[in-house]
Amino acid sequence: MIRLAVAGLLASSAMPLMAAEVASPDGRIVAELDVDNDGVPFYRVTLDGEEVIAESDLGFTFADAEPMRRNFAIEAESTASHDDTWEQPWGERRFVRDNHNELAVTFRETRETSTRAITVRMRVFDDGIGFRYEFPESDEMPVARITEELTEFVIADGQDATAWWIQGGDWNRYEYLYKETPLTGVSTAHTPMTVRLKNGTHLSFHEAALVDYSGMWLWRVEGTRFRAQLAPSSRGAKVVREGAFTTPWRTIRIADDAAGLVENDLELNLNEPNALGDVSWVEPAKYIGIWWGMIRGDWSWAQGPNHGATTERAKDYIDFAAEHGFRGVLIEGWNVGWDGNWFGNGRDYSFTQSYPDFDFEEVTAYAKSKGVRLIGHHETGGNIEVYERQLEDALDMYAAHGVDWIKTGYVADAGGIILCNADIADPCGDEIFEWHDGQRQVQHHLHVVKEAAKREIAINPHEPVKDTGLRRTYPNWVAREGARGQEYNAWGKFANGPDHEPTLVYTRMLSGPMDYTPGVLGLVGADEQPIASTLAKQLGLYLAIYSPIQMAADFIESLDAHPGELAFIKAVPADWAKSHLIAGEVGDYAIFARKARNSEDWYVGGVNDATERTLALDFDFLDADTAYTATIWKDGEGATYETEARHNIAYDTRTIRKGDTLELWLAPGGGAAIRLQPQK
Repeated sequence: MIRLAVAGLLASSAMPLMAAEVASPDGRIVAELDVDNDGVPFYRVTLDGEEVIAESDLGFTFADAEPMRRNFAIEAESTASHDDTWEQPWGERRFVRDNHNELAVTFRETRETSTRAITVRMRVFDDGIGFRYEFPESDEMPVARITEELTEFVIADGQDATAWWIQGGDWNRYEYLYKETPLTGVSTAHTPMTVRLKNGTHLSFHEAALVDYSGMWLWRVEGTRFRAQLAPSSRGAKVVREGAFTTPWRTIRIADDAAGLVENDLELNLNEPNALGDVSWVEPAKYIGIWWGMIRGDWSWAQGPNHGATTERAKDYIDFAAEHGFRGVLIEGWNVGWDGNWFGNGRDYSFTQSYPDFDFEEVTAYAKSKGVRLIGHHETGGNIEVYERQLEDALDMYAAHGVDWIKTGYVADAGGIILCNADIADPCGDEIFEWHDGQRQVQHHLHVVKEAAKREIAINPHEPVKDTGLRRTYPNWVAREGARGQEYNAWGKFANGPDHEPTLVYTRMLSGPMDYTPGVLGLVGADEQPIASTLAKQLGLYLAIYSPIQMAADFIESLDAHPGELAFIKAVPADWAKSHLIAGEVGDYAIFARKARNSEDWYVGGVNDATERTLALDFDFLDADTAYTATIWKDGEGATYETEARHNIAYDTRTIRKGDTLELWLAPGGGAAIRLQPQK
């Protein structure tokens, strides 16, 4: 679909091409690319003929070149369509449909001093859009030193819109409680940022395929006009690229309701296909670990009388994992470097040398004899110089001992990533600092993932750069943190509130899997501080917060003391064939139906905020002519996160068929979990 409009004269005085537009396959979403009277490139987006994104500028500023801002005209355009279905090796659903129409428009400067060109490629799906910039090889600008993007997101009719967001550029990275404010109350936000317009349209702003570039924040310039703001760099220029290159995709999910926002594969479809080949060695599964005791303060990462990672304790956890079918055991604090001040430091870490009370070879051999895999841990304290120097040796050691999952960590304040200055004679004579989502750290994460893939190891970074769908290209990038996880529930006044998880579903989780670490069945943090959750909600988290590696985070003694709940945790898969949000609203509640990939079982459940509610759940997703035995874990009578009644849980069993309705009560801070097994 092409619309004609005068675009302005080229420097050669040739007749310009006209503005162009492209529609989604179903015709509801239309995106337009054009230039205004000053030659400023822009785009706009409509839904059912109504403007969703008003005229929004495109462009760049540079450290050593004139801005790409105005005096452009359309030089060329091309269109394409694509429709296929591809298979995920693991994920929320097995098959993903990629159906879009594409428009590529090349803008060229018309000034006497510059004739630089840039192409904007726009892809429009039935549930959103993605666009990126493509820089050609250029003698005028052989190296692009980008100081800022001028990409805008002007949200039409947004004065009465609501936004869910966390602040960008602050000290605690992505680990904040989400704010629910008027759209006009946003300052600078991390992505994904979720918006609900007054008419009920749901939007999510994010990016896809963040490679060799700086992460994007959203800065509200005025009113409902937002502009891209790139994470800072020590070099001044936030992005430095040589030759031809493409930027990450800027994405906007567009949906009629919350379910349409969640059941959306926009960012995955904008990433390149699997680059690793056969990845059958990436095995979704569940794990336990020597972790919660350190988070609560019962044990220490450092040496001493309370050291958590001892050979004896590791064997106890391996025994429990073997008895109950957990694939892995995470062990933190086994390696040298945790003594003293490691936070934001990491200068003393060894990733191959263990503490005297932990025998690495003995523990890995014992795990192998029990059919259990050790999960490695590489905390860097944000010091990527020390880590990169040891990376290959550390990965080789793990691979040689059957360790094929690694949790990495970058605990440092934002702007506290340490590396050595490579621009001086002695490359390690002077330390410099970068941001967790700046270009250098983006390069680092991908380097780790690629090196791990060579050894058939999966990576799960904490304190990461945000997920942008790269798990499609590198399926060993199995999960990330990138938000406030369960660990905050151990820290008293810093604990997550009851509405945190039902907000994560519609914000952070739109970017990809999260290692939230559910399954704290004791419901207490440090000093016996209660957690804002019912027991049933801890089970519902396994369905609401997706990850292909799911932890049962509590002490093994606590897990053992809850056999009814442990039965669900042991049964629930970490890999799915289908996933549907069957009930939910942003920030309030989220109930999913997920079909196991390796059986005919369905699982239903999720999480609630602080408001009790009763839902009528429909089971239209079930196979017809099949009766299912439903085993139900739900909030017991009087359950609430606010009192000791948080432990009240009820069990039920009934037969359910397609078309049936189940009335389900959710307690304040509650949740539910249901297993549906076909009857023979």
